[in-house]
Amino acid sequence: MFRNQYDNDVTVFSPQGRLFQVEYAQEAVKQGAPCVGIISEKYAVLAGLKRTPGDLSASTTKKIFSVAPHVGCAIAGLTSDARVLTKTMHKEAHGELIELERRLPVKKLIKSVALERAQQSTQYYGGRPFGVGLLVVGVDEEGTHLYEFSPSGTCLEYTAWGIGARSQSAKTYFEGQLPDLDDPLNDNPFGGSSLDCLIDHALKALRECLPPSSELELVNTSVGVVGIDKDFEILSDNDVKAYLDKLPPRQAAPTGSTADEPMASPTGSVEVI
Repeated sequence: MFRNQYDNDVTVFSPQGRLFQVEYAQEAVKQGAPCVGIISEKYAVLAGLKRTPGDLSASTTKKIFSVAPHVGCAIAGLTSDARVLTKTMHKEAHGELIELERRLPVKKLIKSVALERAQQSTQYYGGRPFGVGLLVVGVDEEGTHLYEFSPSGTCLEYTAWGIGARSQSAKTYFEGQLPDLDDPLNDNPFGGSSLDCLIDHALKALRECLPPSSELELVNTSVGVVGIDKDFEILSDNDVKAYLDKLPPRQAAPTGSTADEPMASPTGSVEVI
């Protein structure tokens, strides 16, 4: 049996129980520029690598969005799909704030979008999955949160994570910072970290997603922060530059080492970020 017999419609399972259209959407996320997230007990940080659409472009694509005063997200994948989902979250969060004068819990917000928009797109004929992944950070009465949203409609919570091209390198960096990961009493080894420390970890992890000869630069780096006593904010160029200047030089990669996956360049007219 050939694979293309079962990949023409999102509602058709293959004999192996796979939905190929959903898997193709997840590949779009893997081609997007990487972004990372990390949280402590008081703060949550997002960092993303911005891409320039072309050599003649005068600007870079937006990587981090403010959803509500207490929620922000970073995206990897199709820009147009990302706009739809971020707009939906914006309406949900601000509707709760205006009508009930309270902040919508982060878990309720992300699961509502995942169920009503993303997951339904995998069940009905004539639609397609969203070709974008999100890292959503926020604060509510339960503390700080970091969720990953995938095209399948799955939402998982993490203390540190990365999505996009070469994001496995960022995950490996985070795992290397967790000496007490096996401690059952230590739910988040970054829990006591300051905001500056979290931003430093996020930028170092993001830098690991670059080829060995490349460095983070002001033009391609975006950082967003939110805290228990701090509304979501995308840092200014001056603030980002100050943190980039503090980063130590990268260590030389071992001879013969290879990246986990290539930073794919998008083709065609669909913008992948």
